[in-house]
Amino acid sequence: MMIMYGIKKHVDITSLNWDFEVNGMAKLNYKIETDPKKTARAMGRALKISRKHAVEICRELNGMKLDDAIQYLKDVIALKRFVPFKRHCKDVPHRKGKFGWHAGRYPVKASREILKVLENAKKNAEYKGLNVEKLRIKHISSNKGPTIKRYMPRAFGRASPKFQETVHIQVILEEYH
Repeated sequence: MMIMYGIKKHVDITSLNWDFEVNGMAKLNYKIETDPKKTARAMGRALKISRKHAVEICRELNGMKLDDAIQYLKDVIALKRFVPFKRHCKDVPHRKGKFGWHAGRYPVKASREILKVLENAKKNAEYKGLNVEKLRIKHISSNKGPTIKRYMPRAFGRASPKFQETVHIQVILEEYH
């Protein structure tokens, strides 16, 4: 039963546009379909990181070899290399050292979370028996996740919203020759 504006309305769950597996859990779809024998996948759901930082990191990592991507993220966490900001670059300071782009930042928190997802994908590839030295990132993307809504009580009975945006990360690795 679903109540809309005081009117009771029966809604059949099977008619909604959701994919369900046999055990009743929601099926999580990836953006692209790949051969499961040649690829390994991982997903980070509802990560509490900046969506803008995640977009810029994913743009930089797409197509990289897995070992190079992991080392790159470790260097960003150690503040040795920066992530070029190409879309969300208003008031972003210039950095030296990267040929071809000038503006960049060191998104440490987002790099840590994306590094965890990459490590998870690497473990999935090992479990499948893929050659870990010959893996590259075929697809990596970040999407908007659910918003965690909280309110901070203020004086005189008021409340201020304190919303936390979350991000979903998808990674697909494949072997290259």
